Amino acid sequence: MTEKTLTVSKEEAKLVPEIAVDGFDHIEFYVGNAMQACYYYHHGFGFDILGFRGLETGERESASYVLRQDHVTIVLTSALGPNSPIAHHVHEHGDGVKVIGLKVRDAKEAFDTVVARGAKVVHEPITTQDEHGTLVCAAVHTYGDTIHRLVERKNYSAFMPGFKNTHKPAASKIGLASIDHCVGNVEVGRMEDWVEFYKSVFGFYVYQQFDAKDISTQYSGLVSKVMSNKSGNIKLPINEPSAGIRKSQIQEYLDYYLAPGVQHIAITTRDIIHTVGELKARGVEFLTVPQAYYDALPERIGEIDEDFKALAKLNILVDRDDDGYLLQIFTKPVQDRPTLFFEVIQRKGCKGFGKGNFKALFESIERDQAKRGNL
Repeated sequence: MTEKTLTVSKEEAKLVPEIAVDGFDHIEFYVGNAMQACYYYHHGFGFDILGFRGLETGERESASYVLRQDHVTIVLTSALGPNSPIAHHVHEHGDGVKVIGLKVRDAKEAFDTVVARGAKVVHEPITTQDEHGTLVCAAVHTYGDTIHRLVERKNYSAFMPGFKNTHKPAASKIGLASIDHCVGNVEVGRMEDWVEFYKSVFGFYVYQQFDAKDISTQYSGLVSKVMSNKSGNIKLPINEPSAGIRKSQIQEYLDYYLAPGVQHIAITTRDIIHTVGELKARGVEFLTVPQAYYDALPERIGEIDEDFKALAKLNILVDRDDDGYLLQIFTKPVQDRPTLFFEVIQRKGCKGFGKGNFKALFESIERDQAKRGNL
């Protein structure tokens, strides 16, 4: 099965110029225990620990750890008391993504532009000049309690002000390389509102779209639109549930997160067999698919570089479009609530999102939902 990407029309491109975004800067999670979460991502996912901010650095309200692997930077933050907004966020949502950081060329210009177009302000641009260089940050709201942090780095060598460098390399590299896309789940009937938000406020366009016929099983489904900037270094799919006999994975997420929010983060690798093998050896759990999927794979996909038996052993999915193929796999939720999970993806020309895998993926998620009593 192949899929086509949508392209922005010249007329649409003229309507709302996009803000200049050079990629994802970082993702910040609010978690119940940042120290323990840091241990999980350091040892389980192979992230280096780059920095710390907390009581020892003069920060009295929260503790944060910065971790990095190649071009992927994550921040883990927890409250040091029960009355902070961080504690409230974790109490309501559980561990989850609070900040999607966007790397911009001019934070003040980007902020002024999106606010003039209707974005709600979290905080105005803050400029820091210190021994590490110059950093400018601003922030605006998006769906649910999630925010976009606009980050302008002018040769700023540290992560953020107030962080102490505490470089602790992972035991071995597993090959995670960059953030491919970041997926948001919103309530039924709200997807188009947020599509319009990213169009009219950020100047992004609909890169691809999928309806319930594309992403469904006999029990449930979803609809999705992928928002992107023109360079393609930012892709933000937005999902909403569609009507079905039983509860969809999107509705399960909303029921437990209690708000719209980030459902999963897709991270690229240059060698998915190596990466997934390493992750499994470290205890990271993935969704599984039946052998019948792999029995039909050679005929559906055609010739690829990888060994089909090796992919089947690791439960790695494969799909193809007109530009090439991709390999992908999805973790189980990485906290007790069935909310946030990760995707590991390797692209070999393919620019799509694995449409041919949607049914197998959805059925796999539904099997886990059934175990939780939520299907």
